[in-house]
Amino acid sequence: MKGIRQLARHLDISIGTVSRALNGKPDVNEETRKRVLAAAEELGYVANQSGRSLRQGTTNVIGLMIESTKETVENSDNFFLGVTGGLQSVLARHKLDLIMLPCPNDEDPHEYLKRMVARRVVDALIISATQRVDKRIDLLVKAKIPFVALGRSSSGGSYTWIDLDFEGVAASAVDRLVSKGHRRIAIAAPSNDINLGYIFVDAYQRSLERHGIAYDPSLVIRVKSSEQGGYQAGHEMLRLDGKPTAIILIYELMAIGFYRRLTEAGVVPGRDVAVIGFREEPRGKFLQPSLTCFRMSLRDLGVELAETLLATMPAYSEHYPKGVHNTIWPLELVPGESDAFTLAN
Repeated sequence: MKGIRQLARHLDISIGTVSRALNGKPDVNEETRKRVLAAAEELGYVANQSGRSLRQGTTNVIGLMIESTKETVENSDNFFLGVTGGLQSVLARHKLDLIMLPCPNDEDPHEYLKRMVARRVVDALIISATQRVDKRIDLLVKAKIPFVALGRSSSGGSYTWIDLDFEGVAASAVDRLVSKGHRRIAIAAPSNDINLGYIFVDAYQRSLERHGIAYDPSLVIRVKSSEQGGYQAGHEMLRLDGKPTAIILIYELMAIGFYRRLTEAGVVPGRDVAVIGFREEPRGKFLQPSLTCFRMSLRDLGVELAETLLATMPAYSEHYPKGVHNTIWPLELVPGESDAFTLAN
């Protein structure tokens, strides 16, 4: 039984009373409310949420936009599922639903988002994989749709974002390697226009200069953010003149491919070259030697994203007194054996 009219007729109660009971209004006595709810469950009544949304001008749905690339799909079981667990734990407090909006690899993310905005499928958005110049941010600011960006960008002027501490990762990794005697330190950075690559390379350069080490652009190896990209990074590093003695990988799955390429060449990570990975990753736990990398709580990041987003929405902002703020999300260094050796002077 789908219609509220049929439910009211079955109970011999007015439609208005049934509606108020179903929506938890205080002007319905408890006995009537229990009777309505019991009958609704028994008869399989399902509220027409789309009609209610049209009347209220809301969907009660939050969208998480991701790019559906091969690399994203390969890593989605780890990163995005971890984040969405935290997101949903907060949204459930307010009976809000979360939907994934996967932008196809062959479609412009800006055009994809324009279509989602035009259809009003969500009340608010979280966007990820922000580009250095990201037209999605300008679109959402102009449309006045609440959103939080998982990542910074030079677009949009004033907007709300949460980003990982790429500057801190670069500084900690360089400091650690320099303390072990390394001077030729390479990095494997993304080959696309994602903004985190620019942030990381800039922080890496500043960290080198802080130690009096000249920045060498040839040591910045740009590859895809994937296992295959890690394999390619290893290949490119082996071809360099004046080979680096250490490398920092900016993407977690790169370490798997990187180890494979070095092993093929008879080069041993942790003995012949020091390796620092980006983020602790379940599959990376099987690498030998164990990978020095960084740890973070994906669930807590999801909670922070959701609470920050709701703070931008008038209907929920009173529940989040911290208000709207930008956040650099910390990562903790986890020492392993992949960079344990010290170079002889």
